[in-house]
Amino acid sequence: MKAKIVLAAIFVALIAAFFIFDLQQYFSLEYLKSQKDALNTLYAEKPILIAGAFFLTYVAFAALALPAALILTVAGGAIFGFWAGVLLVSFASTIGATLAFIFTRFLFHDAIEAKFGDRLAAVNKGIESEGAFYVFGLRLVPLFPFFVVNSLLALTKLKTLTFYWASQLGMLAGTAVYVNAGTQIAQIKSTSDIVSLKLIISFVLLGVFPIIAKKALSFLKARNTPT
Repeated sequence: MKAKIVLAAIFVALIAAFFIFDLQQYFSLEYLKSQKDALNTLYAEKPILIAGAFFLTYVAFAALALPAALILTVAGGAIFGFWAGVLLVSFASTIGATLAFIFTRFLFHDAIEAKFGDRLAAVNKGIESEGAFYVFGLRLVPLFPFFVVNSLLALTKLKTLTFYWASQLGMLAGTAVYVNAGTQIAQIKSTSDIVSLKLIISFVLLGVFPIIAKKALSFLKARNTPT
């Protein structure tokens, strides 16, 4: 119990500091565009240091669910280019999400299970039957904020390793879109210029398709099984 209280206090303190010291001003599209040349110069001079600092910053922000992941993803493309940006963001975002998953499970799982165990039973049943398909689908659909997905799945019986690899695979398409936008940051006026309604619908369809396909195959298999 003491460890949970200490960890929760650290989380709250770090999140509060982000807003109290107005750090969000440094994670806006306008600020990134104004600092792009300076960041590119620093990366050219000290590539390993800058890449490492970016990676750790992204992991920390994703783990704490701070509202800067989108801008950091765009920054990955603006600073490191497409391929290096996708590589850094893909692993940093997934590791950060997995840490958030682990922390949420450690802090709240037992209490939620004790109080809402009956309601979670249906979700756990879906997780057991769909597994990675379920996580993959949620990650592809941009309608669900990532921190919500991390928190909800942490309260289920989903295995951490399954969460990790399905999340990394599911987030890859969205990561590529935003990193690519970062390589063309001069043409972007707002984050709404990056993702169109058509693209969002495409992601939704991609997210739903694996689950539908799996259920369809199970249905056909059941029908063809002799009774």
